[in-house]
Amino acid sequence: MTKVITAIALFVCSLLSAQGQFEQGMGKAFGLWKEGKNTEASDLFERIAGAEKASWLPNYYVALVNTTTAFGTQDKDKMNLLLTKAQNALDIEMIKDQNNAELYVMQAMINTAWIVFDPMTNGMKLSGKTMEMYAKAEAIAPQNPRVVFGKAEFQIGGAKWTGIDTKPLCAEIEKSIGLFATFKPETPFSPKWGLDRATEALKNCK
Repeated sequence: MTKVITAIALFVCSLLSAQGQFEQGMGKAFGLWKEGKNTEASDLFERIAGAEKASWLPNYYVALVNTTTAFGTQDKDKMNLLLTKAQNALDIEMIKDQNNAELYVMQAMINTAWIVFDPMTNGMKLSGKTMEMYAKAEAIAPQNPRVVFGKAEFQIGGAKWTGIDTKPLCAEIEKSIGLFATFKPETPFSPKWGLDRATEALKNCK
């Protein structure tokens, strides 16, 4: 009986230790990202993803770090490298779970980065697919502020080509700001970004 209790105690301790390492690693990766060390942050998130296969979050942040970095470059080779890394990380999690709205929003962001980089080549090819991603995300989590904001922002971005009225879309951005105020992330590391971007987008609307 003592051996069984000892074995259980050791198992619980190992779980707590692993959880502690995960939290420490994630905290360190976020710190690097905040310091503008995007490559180092991405590499650390990637290492955590390799060790902690049960969590979708490390690979999600590999995708997010590389995609947000890609929005700031005009170099084709660098763009391709960043978005390929983002896509590969996201694909790992999409295979595991097709019922996560955050992953669909992330896919829409990768598509948008390609469109912004080369609208003539990628606009027609990826616009429909991007709206499909937002539709899937909306079906899963209609009150998720990143879903509501991302969809509206994407449609506003394409308004000069589609000619659609942006007033209802600005209302959707305003709605997303209200949703950010009440949204509760599932864990300390779950996505909570977007309020600052939504607030800025609403100013531009007005």
